[in-house]
Amino acid sequence: MKIAHVNMFYHPTFGGVEQVMYELAQRQVRDGHEVHVFCCDSDKKKRIKIKDEVVDRVHIHRLPYWIRLSLNTFVWPSLLWKFKGKFDIVHTHVSGHDYVLFIGLLGKLKGFKHIHTTHCPWTDNSFRPSTVKPFLFLNHLIFNKISFKWVDKVIPITPWELDILKKYIKNVEKIRVIPNGTDKILYKKVKNNQFRKKNNITEKYLVLFFGRLNPTKGPDKLARAAINLTKKRKDIAFIWVGPDEGKAKEVERLIKPYKNMKYLGPIRGKEKIAEMYQAADLYVLPSYREGLPLTLFEAMASGLPIIASPVNGIPYEMTSPENGFFTKYGDIKAIEEKILKILDDKKLAKQISKNNFKKAEGYDWDSIHKRYMKEYKALLSNRS
Repeated sequence: MKIAHVNMFYHPTFGGVEQVMYELAQRQVRDGHEVHVFCCDSDKKKRIKIKDEVVDRVHIHRLPYWIRLSLNTFVWPSLLWKFKGKFDIVHTHVSGHDYVLFIGLLGKLKGFKHIHTTHCPWTDNSFRPSTVKPFLFLNHLIFNKISFKWVDKVIPITPWELDILKKYIKNVEKIRVIPNGTDKILYKKVKNNQFRKKNNITEKYLVLFFGRLNPTKGPDKLARAAINLTKKRKDIAFIWVGPDEGKAKEVERLIKPYKNMKYLGPIRGKEKIAEMYQAADLYVLPSYREGLPLTLFEAMASGLPIIASPVNGIPYEMTSPENGFFTKYGDIKAIEEKILKILDDKKLAKQISKNNFKKAEGYDWDSIHKRYMKEYKALLSNRS
């Protein structure tokens, strides 16, 4: 089978969507398929000089973008004439972008099957830059309807999306929910874990934020809760890990006076990420909005209790108190209270840890990959 994935970005760009693409692509090439990725030539901060290369057996094609509308939105219509090759399946990622429409049109012209994973972009305009708001309005009014008409199978990552998708898709048989997954390496106990030693963490407890330091993720909310807790307790360390997308400087400014708080920047490598998770006692995700974050399952696979905002897809996969606790976005006091509740109740923390480890077993990437391939094969078997 010859497969193409299309998205705004791909590795080395950090992000959940990019990681989903990578996990699927790696398993597809492992199974003998030829896999290509088409994306724009930016890593969000600068243009990538190498336009065509093969990395981990995946053929990557980076097409020059014309206009940058925001941190995460680029316009690269050259996809229409530079999308070359005869593919069986083309898999687009993230709804609401022009390349989904372009691939739909090309699919009709070239005869390949088009599968699309939404990645749950359906939230209000809070935190959205003014440059993209007119395009979002047009998406909801016109372009999503056309794009989904030209998609053969639509994959939402959470049932939260279903009511929204039904506004655009009359044939609900085209829709199949497939969640995100996690890597099996996270289930394995890291021997001789050096994460705390390498980062000079001497406190008894470690609270972790792992993700893009983006305004929607609320890393500053955890920082404010951490400051309040540090005034009462000296045995809790707080760590922020992830690339800067607008909030790193604020977090660094807030935590600078406190030796028990550190921003480490991004971490690459699954072994290092597993080590990081397993060195922690608690994972906090105080987001304004989420689709279905990979870190939710990664934290579960690592046996970590979770504190998260009950937004979008999260309540469909996490329950309170079985997997941790929910706190409303921006409720600093609630974040403080739930952190202490978990850290100070060892019996509760141990039970949540067991629950999360067991729940994560159903979300390993090998299983998710098989579900996607089943949809691929079903589309090809119905090819007219």
